[in-house]
Amino acid sequence: MGVIKLFRIGELAKAADVSERTIDYYTKMGLISPESRTQKNYRLYSNETLNRLERINLLKQEKYTLEEIREKLELWNKVSNEEHVTEKLSSLEIHLQQLEREVKELEPLISSLKPGQARHAFSNIMPQSLACIEALRILMNNVPFS
Repeated sequence: MGVIKLFRIGELAKAADVSERTIDYYTKMGLISPESRTQKNYRLYSNETLNRLERINLLKQEKYTLEEIREKLELWNKVSNEEHVTEKLSSLEIHLQQLEREVKELEPLISSLKPGQARHAFSNIMPQSLACIEALRILMNNVPFS
């Protein structure tokens, strides 16, 4: 394992494109926490914190409240201590929710198309879409839910 990069608050703020005040606030709320402190008592944050901040920003764009975001992050943390898996699953969940909304927006448009137009529109996107759906199905089948 390589050297773990630790960020001081200013570096983290710059990397995550948020203000230091936001980082302070998220830390107080328990959304993120420092990895350690320097001898001069500066907080140090890890790369995982940077990933968490990116997830928080994504969820905020999706109009979730900070309280809802905290609940989601706690749920995802319970799911897996394996950071990479947690990160990918949370990202997938966000994408699926975006997709769900976009499909709902499309429904009235598609129903107004003539059958030939609809067939043509779907023939272009169906192969990739079906491959995605199949990949999700395989993933879900490999997860023991008991």
